[in-house]
Amino acid sequence: MPTDAAPVPPAVHTAEGSLSPGRLPALEELLAGARVVSLPMRVKFRGIMQREALLLEGPLGWGEFCPFPEYPDAEASRWLAAAIEAGWQGFPAPQRDSIPVNATVPAVPAGRVPEILARFGRVDAVKVKVAERGQSLEDDLARVNAVREALPHAAIRVDANGGWSVTEAVDALTRLAAVGLEYAEQPVPDIDGLAEVRRRLRSAGNPVLIAADESVRREDDPLKVARAGAADLIVVKVAPLGGVRRALDIVAQAGLPAVVSSALDTSVGIRAGLALAAALPDLPYACGLGTVSLLAADITKDSLVPADGAIRLRDVHADPELLSEFAASPQRCDWWLDRLRRTYALLAAGPQGATRQ
Repeated sequence: MPTDAAPVPPAVHTAEGSLSPGRLPALEELLAGARVVSLPMRVKFRGIMQREALLLEGPLGWGEFCPFPEYPDAEASRWLAAAIEAGWQGFPAPQRDSIPVNATVPAVPAGRVPEILARFGRVDAVKVKVAERGQSLEDDLARVNAVREALPHAAIRVDANGGWSVTEAVDALTRLAAVGLEYAEQPVPDIDGLAEVRRRLRSAGNPVLIAADESVRREDDPLKVARAGAADLIVVKVAPLGGVRRALDIVAQAGLPAVVSSALDTSVGIRAGLALAAALPDLPYACGLGTVSLLAADITKDSLVPADGAIRLRDVHADPELLSEFAASPQRCDWWLDRLRRTYALLAAGPQGATRQ
């Protein structure tokens, strides 16, 4: 239910509906308000130490376009749709104004776990990255056990980003069961594999839940995982799914509990994730929206970071000084602006263009 503890941000008072080619702002308008930044990371995450993002200033606020460099244009076009929604369409009305969030522990040595957790303050849930390339299951077990030692009563979830085979996943989740896992996120890369891991765990009496992430946001049909009975819950991210409204529709059709997470965003991208979490009818799990704490810099002096395990819903304004201080190199700016032009062309072509490979 909505609360009266905080006013509804102005950006939510907009018409409902998804973006269509006829409702896109002109490309020239996007380019005029585009700023590209390169932000340093505190620790390596997804193999990077710099996070690049293209920010768009629209009439209703800022949007963020930051698909990872290896993503093809068709996939990246959904991220652009989400950025345009934020800046030109605004967000749906919220059902809550405080969003519980989890801490995120990258694939660091176990000895660094207390340092990482300290950046998040008090939290009731922690997501731990596992199955990192070049590391072993023993590394994962040590990291997860270090989290449990530091936070005896916290809910712990692990995220393999599809890094295990079915056999490896079953073995790892069997050994991790002693820690008490809330759920395991994307233990294997494909939907059939998720279903098999889930079946084997249930047959062995292991109650750990299976969450689908990449099998939702990187599939042509994000509902396929639900139809296959391959997951107990889904992880939804605003940018990869094409915006808050499309994500809400996917959750409604999937009929599974949802966890809202981020894609290593600046506070602008986190604002969109908070909008999704705030608009969902039910929010049974803490959200993965505390990842600004993994950045060593942000584009606002009032970052969206958790306090006492939650983030209050509010708007974000990019700071001109920070945009200048962390501006990407001219070469990287040109790369991002070219990518913006290409993905915009796919959106302008309509559904047929946006799915073209």
